[in-house]
Amino acid sequence: MFHLHDIIHHQHAAKHAANHIDMLHGSLLPKILLFALPLSLSSMLQQAFNSVDVAVVGKFVSSQAMAAVGGNGPIINLLINLFVGISVGANVVIARYIGQKADEKVKETVKTSQVLSIISGFLLMFIGMFAARPMLEAIGTPSDILTLATSYLRVYFLGMPAFMFFNFGAAILRSVGDTKRPLISLLFGSILNAILNCIFVVAFDWGVYGVAIATVISNYICAAMVAYWLATEDEPIRWTFRQLGIERGVLAQTLQIGIPAGLQGMVFSFSNIFIQAAINTHGSAAVAGSAAAVVYECLAWLAVSGFTQAAVTFTSQNYGAHHYDRCKKILVLCSSSSFALCAVFAGVFVGAQGFFIELFTDDPSVTHYASTRLIWVLLLEPIAVSYELPGASMRGLGYSMTPTIITVLGTCAFRLLWIYTVCPIYPSYEALMVVYPISWVITGVATIIAYRIVSKKAYRMLPAPAEAAPPCKCLA
Repeated sequence: MFHLHDIIHHQHAAKHAANHIDMLHGSLLPKILLFALPLSLSSMLQQAFNSVDVAVVGKFVSSQAMAAVGGNGPIINLLINLFVGISVGANVVIARYIGQKADEKVKETVKTSQVLSIISGFLLMFIGMFAARPMLEAIGTPSDILTLATSYLRVYFLGMPAFMFFNFGAAILRSVGDTKRPLISLLFGSILNAILNCIFVVAFDWGVYGVAIATVISNYICAAMVAYWLATEDEPIRWTFRQLGIERGVLAQTLQIGIPAGLQGMVFSFSNIFIQAAINTHGSAAVAGSAAAVVYECLAWLAVSGFTQAAVTFTSQNYGAHHYDRCKKILVLCSSSSFALCAVFAGVFVGAQGFFIELFTDDPSVTHYASTRLIWVLLLEPIAVSYELPGASMRGLGYSMTPTIITVLGTCAFRLLWIYTVCPIYPSYEALMVVYPISWVITGVATIIAYRIVSKKAYRMLPAPAEAAPPCKCLA
């Protein structure tokens, strides 16, 4: 007969089996798909927050309001990417300690991540609120949308404490293979965001303020759900406010991996701000059309991002456990799966572009710019897998700066060079868009070469592969 503690033990075991993935043993592809697909869907739902905002104001307010909301993307990404990158660093460190079965180090990293999420969230809130208009003016935002764009951005950044709390919390859950519960919270948040958009914009006529307020409320609901799950988790990944603190050793490791990843995202966004400034010179119709197309680009790229994070997390755990052959298989499986999924998304969105663009606007001039960007950028986006996945694998091995430097030079610096040399000679919108696929090819070739060099070095530095070890306590 079972005693009470036996029943509780079996309940906990069932919960762990349902939410956690053993990345160190067994077939890789089913587990990678189980990890990556919910994560990709989660990222798409996060993107849907802004996409629904753009669609609602485009349909029920004006093309100018649509441009004001959609044109904020590069600035938002510039500000948040550093701290999102640091959350990736936390994910890598926790996953590696899980692979090493170092539960105390996992606890220290969770505790440190908690403090980082709080600091980064409030810092971003204040920066975004006070620097919104100067940043929008700096990139030449058209005068007819400047006030609307500023209003949206200031309200949007009130949700940054919740946004960062969610991202760090989701990173902790991902480190043990749990991508389902963050997906559930984002699914709920997306539905709530859509409902609130309809209430605030259609019923109350609050315009850009309405969609921003809806996004902020949804962010806090998602953060609250993740906080509850982490507070009810078992050690070593339980997350509570009663155990705030920073451990210098794990902080250094987290920042060593996370800052380069964040800087890569920031520099990406920085180069995209210059591209956005160039788009702005074509007028508000170009801004609105580009914003609509970017929604579908992001959805296709986010199909890749789930496998990118899978490559980081699976590689980190298996590298920590000295399972080198599995690390190599992880890169091949993640690369091929993400390329196929991204190509499917790109083909569907471009093939049925009339339908998808019409979800945002009926304006013929806006439609023209959206269609142009879909053809020149989205259709070729699967090429980006060539640098995203080898770069993710290098981060999982602990080499975060190498892919950052390559991406900064091959993608960001090249795009700036293109804007200031080619675009003045060929000032068309098409000439601006073609910089994306060209930069992807250059960066991809360089990253693949770097991966081959770095991986050989990483595998030489550690002992020969160990015999399969029993799962970490937090995966049992």
